Amino acid sequence: MEFHVYDTTLRDGAQQEGLNLSVADKLSIARHLDGLGVGFIEGGWPGANPKDTEFFRRAREELDLRHAQLAAFGSTRRAGVAAADDPMVAALRDSGAPVVTLVAKSHDRHVELALRTTLEENLAMVRDTVGHLRAEGQRVFLDAEHFFDGYRGNRAYALEVLRTASEAGAEVIALCDTNGGMLPDWVADVVNDVVESTGVQIGIHCHNDTGCAVANTLAAVDAGAMHVQGTVNGYGERTGNADLITVVANLQLKLDRQVLPTGLLAESTRIAHAIAEVTNVPPVSRQPYVGTSAFAHKAGLHASAIKVDPNLYQHMDPAGVGNDMRLLVSDMAGRASIELKGRELGYDLSDDKELVSRVTERVKVLENRGYTFEAADASFELLLIEEVEGARPSYFEVESWRVITDSQPGDEALSEATVKLRAGGARLVVTGEGNGPVNALDHALRSAMGQAYPEVAKFELIDYKVRIVDQGHGTDAITRVLIETSDGVSSWVTVGVGHNVIEASWGALIDGITFGLWRQKARSE
Repeated sequence: MEFHVYDTTLRDGAQQEGLNLSVADKLSIARHLDGLGVGFIEGGWPGANPKDTEFFRRAREELDLRHAQLAAFGSTRRAGVAAADDPMVAALRDSGAPVVTLVAKSHDRHVELALRTTLEENLAMVRDTVGHLRAEGQRVFLDAEHFFDGYRGNRAYALEVLRTASEAGAEVIALCDTNGGMLPDWVADVVNDVVESTGVQIGIHCHNDTGCAVANTLAAVDAGAMHVQGTVNGYGERTGNADLITVVANLQLKLDRQVLPTGLLAESTRIAHAIAEVTNVPPVSRQPYVGTSAFAHKAGLHASAIKVDPNLYQHMDPAGVGNDMRLLVSDMAGRASIELKGRELGYDLSDDKELVSRVTERVKVLENRGYTFEAADASFELLLIEEVEGARPSYFEVESWRVITDSQPGDEALSEATVKLRAGGARLVVTGEGNGPVNALDHALRSAMGQAYPEVAKFELIDYKVRIVDQGHGTDAITRVLIETSDGVSSWVTVGVGHNVIEASWGALIDGITFGLWRQKARSE
C-alpha cells in the first residue's frame, strides 16, 4: 500500500470554534491543499448540511485537482435500514466523490448508548455500508471513532469492527483518538497490536488535547500506520487536530519518507499562510516549520554563531519548507545581530564597525523607552537608512494634527481629525472622519498625502495592536502601538511610542506612510 496523506481541514478542521467557511472558501482551500500535494481532501459531509452538498456539486465543475482526490465523509447506515435505502448513504453515493470515508462506532458503549443498537447490528451496519459503496464503484476508507477508548474497554469488539470493515472492502481503517487523550507510547502499543492481530491497513487520526497529536501520529506511523489524517495549521474543535504540515515535514525531513510529491514541501509556508487568510484565523507565529518565528533569532549570542554558520542554531534550512531565517532586533541584540539584520535588508555593514555600534546602541536606547523593533522591521529599516545615509527618508513635513471626538447620548461616538502638513511643494490641510481617533487620523493623513503622492491611495491599515509598556504607572503609563500597513502587494509593520495611545499611533502611522513611499520609490528604480 502506498502512503496516504489525508487532509480533513474542510470537515474536521471547520469544526473549530469561530471558524465558518463558505462554499467559495472551501473551494479555495481545496486548491491550496492540492498545491501542497496531499493525496486526499475530505470535503465535508454531503447530505448532513446544504453547504457541504453544494460544495461537492460545485467541486465537480470548478475543481481541477492535480494531486488529490476528494473524499466525502459520512456515517454508516442507520440501524434497521438497508444501506441502499438510507438517504444519508445515498448522499455519499451521489456526491461524485471517488472516495468515501465512513465513520463507524468501534467503542461498545457508544454503540449501545449513542446509537442505541446492538453490537451485532453495528457490525452489520459497517459491513452493509462499506459493501454497498464498494459495489457502486467508490473507494472506501473507515474512521474507527473512539477507537483507542473502545480498545481499552473491549479490545475484542474494537478489533472485530476493523476486521468487518476490511473484509467488506474498506481499503484503510483510521484509528481515531477522538477524545485526544492518548500519549505516543500508548498509541504505538495499540497500533502494533492492531497490525499484528488483524493484518488490516491502518491509518491514524489524532486530536491534540494532550498536546501530542503530531507525536501520536508519528508514533502510529512508526508502528505501521500507512495513512495519516490531519488539518493545515492544526485547525479543529477543542485544541485542534494534528497539524498536517508538521506531520509531513517531520516524515520527510527527519525520517526520510517521501510522502508528498517532490518539491512541494517547499510550498508549505506559503500555503499555510494563504489558508489562514481564507479562514480569517491569524497564523500562529510559533507554529513549527511555517510560523514567522520558526526560524527567528533574537539573542546576540545566537546571532554571532549564525554569522559563522546558520545551522549552529537552526535544525534545518528554512528554505526546505519555504520559510526564511529572521534576525530580531531588540535590546538583547549584539553587533552580530545588527550586522546580520542589515544584510537581510540589503545593507552590507561588515566593514563599518562604528556604524554597527551606533545602530546597536540606538536600538537599545529606544527599546529602553518602550519601542520594540523585533516585530517592526519597517521602523528598524527607516532607522538603519537614517544611520547609513545620514538622513531619514522624508516626503512631507508635519505642521500639526489634532483629533476631536464627539458623542451624543444614545449615539455612537464620532471622531474627526485635522492634519496640516507640507508635501509636494504645497501646504495641505485635510480633515478626516472615523469611528475612532486613530481611524480618523489615518483617513486624514492618507487623504492629505494622496494629493502629493497618488500611490498612497493603495495603502491600507490592516492590523493595529496596543500595549501598555509600564503598567504600574496606571493611566500615565507609556503606550506602544504596532501598525501593519499594506499596499496590496506586501505589508510592513511600524511602531510608535507615546504617553497616550493617539500620540503613539501617530508615530506608527507616520512611519508606515514614510516606509511605504520609500519602498515604492525603491521598486521603481
